Amino acid sequence: MEDSGSISRRTVLRAAAVAGLTAVAGTAGAGTGAATTGGAPQPGFPQSGFPQPGFPQPVTVRRRPVPGRVPSVLEQVLDVRFAEVEVPGHGRITTRAYNGALPGPTLRVRAGDTLLLTHVNGLPPNPAGSDHGPRMPHRPNSFNLHTHGMHVSPAGHADNVLREFAPRAAAGDPEPRYRTVVHVPADHPAGTYWYHPHLHGSTAEQLAGGLAGVIVVEGDVDEVPEIRAAADVVVCVNELKLRDGRVPAFTSGAWLTGVPSVFTVNGAVNPVLALRPGEVQRWRLVGATAFTALSLRLAGPTGELTMHRIAQDGVTLPAPVAAGTVELVMGNRVDVLVRGGAPGRYELRAERVEQPLLTVEVAGEPVDPPMGLPAALPPGRPPLDERDVTGPDREVVFHVDPGVFPQPFPDAFRVLGNHPTPPARPGGDLRHDPAYGLYDPGYVNHLLPLGRTERWTVRTGETSPGFNHPFHLHTNPFLVTHRNGVRLDPPVWHDTVGLAGGHPGESVTFLVRYEDFTGRAIAHCHQLHHEDLGMMQTVEYVEG
Repeated sequence: MEDSGSISRRTVLRAAAVAGLTAVAGTAGAGTGAATTGGAPQPGFPQSGFPQPGFPQPVTVRRRPVPGRVPSVLEQVLDVRFAEVEVPGHGRITTRAYNGALPGPTLRVRAGDTLLLTHVNGLPPNPAGSDHGPRMPHRPNSFNLHTHGMHVSPAGHADNVLREFAPRAAAGDPEPRYRTVVHVPADHPAGTYWYHPHLHGSTAEQLAGGLAGVIVVEGDVDEVPEIRAAADVVVCVNELKLRDGRVPAFTSGAWLTGVPSVFTVNGAVNPVLALRPGEVQRWRLVGATAFTALSLRLAGPTGELTMHRIAQDGVTLPAPVAAGTVELVMGNRVDVLVRGGAPGRYELRAERVEQPLLTVEVAGEPVDPPMGLPAALPPGRPPLDERDVTGPDREVVFHVDPGVFPQPFPDAFRVLGNHPTPPARPGGDLRHDPAYGLYDPGYVNHLLPLGRTERWTVRTGETSPGFNHPFHLHTNPFLVTHRNGVRLDPPVWHDTVGLAGGHPGESVTFLVRYEDFTGRAIAHCHQLHHEDLGMMQTVEYVEG
């Protein structure tokens, strides 16, 4: 069982004292999305204390200052087990949860800090016969941890998604514990990130139950006077797939047929957020979704409230950008400033989603004069220069061959382009090939030397506009310079970018510089049904 025994007894006891490890089972929650069993509140576990009545916020865990050191440590237990969670309008559901709540605790750190996480796998043993190959879902009760969007090491005990946190082998065995140690670089951009399990073959089923949480890296943008004056609101959007009060098992390609998405914000369905006329709030929009890209608008009977984008995927923009529509594909984060306008009710809605994600009630004594918006922001990252590009361009193409394999998983979700996984039968029928373009954990698709700047073009072969293949690269963010062949002015930093189908399907071109960390990581489609069925590649960052 990989590194289960690598945590010393002293480390476990220290973590238990900090995060209530001995009280994990049956921890209480007073708010929406909290476990319904009893127990005393513990750090990082559900408890009361929302900033305003009716609108939930995840439990927040803050860094702990270390005497004599400027960087601090955030030490936290993340306990994963099946919990009964109340979802308004849907009753009690049984799902895998961090610390008994949806979403898990929000972890707040600063650049230079260390995240020291102890993972408890309280799930049952994996079902017999669930250890399938890389083209099928497998080991649904194993997981690991991905710090999505963060520029940290992908190796060792850090943001290493090739690890496995397996459950106990048999009922009655001790619950295994694992450790993650993430050193946040001293120059890491301040912004909004998130964490979730990322063991290939079990990711989609676990995210469909809401197993995710938010990471906030505090820093320079938070000290901008207009932003410091605004309420800081986490808006974590989960996409639950529920049948008979639980997530159906991923046992076939049609596992979600007829299962509608239930969208929650911080564990609640369409919660109400209070906003005074003239008041400015900062919303950290987190797309902790697995299947659906969200195109967001904030509107009411008297008009719209403008969302002013100040950060994309954790990287602060040079200045706020007014937006009527905000795109939040699976994995994206967008920070926005919202100012209350005319009194009334406004709804944050997404295209093709029946119910509002949340409702804003603009009411109360107006703020006079209205709170201001910043004219400029401290840019989160400097731009890359196309004159620094070296080496041949890389091309990635997301492609699906339907109905080419036997049931229950007949469709081939491939990553093609100029570095596909080789076919099992060279010269044969590639459409039916069982390996071509599919994830192979033993094959490295891209060797990426540190210090090099390269150009990638990623496109989708899909024709349906409702079919989105978001591209996500681990470890290093990328600067999108073109969308559908049109240059962006200015270019925008991303770690995840949506690619909708069409005639032709969408494409993006970006620059990326490989920096600081060596080790194996992955690039993949962030529609996680596709990823678990093989739409993923291995990248390896190597010394230049």
